[in-house]
Amino acid sequence: MERRQERDGGEGVSGLEPGGRGLRLRREIGLWSAVSLTAGCMVGSGIFMSPQGVLVYIGSPGASLVVWAVCGLLAMMGALCYAELGALVPKSGGEYAYILQIFGSLPAFLVIYTFVLLVRPAAIAAISLSFAEYAVAPFYPGCSSLPQAVLKGVAAICILSLMLVNCRSSRLATMLTNLCAVAKVFSLLVIVGGGAVVLGQGRGYTDGFLFAFHNTTQQPGRIGMAFYQGLWSFDGWNNVNYVMEELKNPKQNLVWALLIAIPLVTSLYLLVNISYLLVLSSSEILSSNAVAVSWGNQVLGTWAWLVPLAVTLSTFGSVNGIFFGGSRVCYVAAREGHMPQLLSMVHVHRLTPTPALMFTTAVALVLVIPGNFSTIVNFLSFLGWITYGTTIGCLLYLRIKNKNLPRPYKVPTVIPVIMLLASFYLVLAPIIEHPQTEFLYIFLFLLSGIPVYFLLVYFRCQPKWLQMATLYLQLLLEVAPTVKNVD
Repeated sequence: MERRQERDGGEGVSGLEPGGRGLRLRREIGLWSAVSLTAGCMVGSGIFMSPQGVLVYIGSPGASLVVWAVCGLLAMMGALCYAELGALVPKSGGEYAYILQIFGSLPAFLVIYTFVLLVRPAAIAAISLSFAEYAVAPFYPGCSSLPQAVLKGVAAICILSLMLVNCRSSRLATMLTNLCAVAKVFSLLVIVGGGAVVLGQGRGYTDGFLFAFHNTTQQPGRIGMAFYQGLWSFDGWNNVNYVMEELKNPKQNLVWALLIAIPLVTSLYLLVNISYLLVLSSSEILSSNAVAVSWGNQVLGTWAWLVPLAVTLSTFGSVNGIFFGGSRVCYVAAREGHMPQLLSMVHVHRLTPTPALMFTTAVALVLVIPGNFSTIVNFLSFLGWITYGTTIGCLLYLRIKNKNLPRPYKVPTVIPVIMLLASFYLVLAPIIEHPQTEFLYIFLFLLSGIPVYFLLVYFRCQPKWLQMATLYLQLLLEVAPTVKNVD
């Protein structure tokens, strides 16, 4: 290993730090790759499927547009808060890194416990299943119910393929993200343009906009569930924070990437929803399992196959972005001692977190078996906003505890206060209005992390066979420990 360090000359090819202090992840993500990563993770299957869910819960087309706009505003405010935290704590790992630094080990472990074992793998499984639905549908024309074995097999192939890409090269993974991001934006622009053509021809459902807020619900719980559906489509606004140690000029590029990507995606989402409402009646949207496909059948005619293709590319790119960011959180947690040591290692030649990627893949494949897209969204959103609220609390805590802490970037205090109140609402309103057994299961899962923490982290009860397995797997996978990028 020492000879290799001398031959490669520091960090040039091998990614070693100057002076041979150890392996580290390369800083290969520039501004536009960061924009693509953010937009690419946000634009997944949600905008093609969630409009129905928002309309179901909120009750009216006008109110659904308000929900989409507010979701974009919440994502923007949350991202600005995260940008300040990213400047104060310049580490990969996002919420986990900030909570660990500010609130301590146990809260951070509970975050990573749910994130690694449930949140990210479940998101990968859900979006992979929607990818499979659109990829398989052309081979079963006229079939209302697709074979579950085929769907889950295709979803598994999607997950395994992206694992191989991410293990092979971080640069290859970011190139794939950039390519899919361009395809996503183009497909959304096609939907926006199609809606404009329909409006210009006078064929749209413009009467619906005259009574846009008729039947709007007043129930806090249903409003909260509508926001869950919309916010699912914005999920990924914080993905760049997970890869801070691989971001070039992170303190500047993080803010600019968020300021470019989130307003762009929000604007496209609003225009796409207006296009849906112009082409399809409210009853047609409510009865459609895939709003974008129904839109394509009415507007594109013989070119309607472009919509399933666009959704397939969109979901594939979204899963890739979640893989890229999620594996880094797993890797950072292992480096801090909250996950098995093996997961903190990177490949000695490719400098990718191969063990973390393989672990995320294994859990996602398990969740694909019983997985269902529609049932995952609400509960992932519920769990996600518990974490987001805790993270925003970190920022407010620092404002009170360390007022004079040097801040390269500072967001107005009113923004984290609004975000914290929104988090409380989105967590509590659905429980109070529509209590469900699944919410209890989520809390029990969170509580189960406490004894796991004391057993495995606090008292460090690690069997010898695990240490031996780590050694053998380290040799088999050609991986080694890393040092942190904090420059």
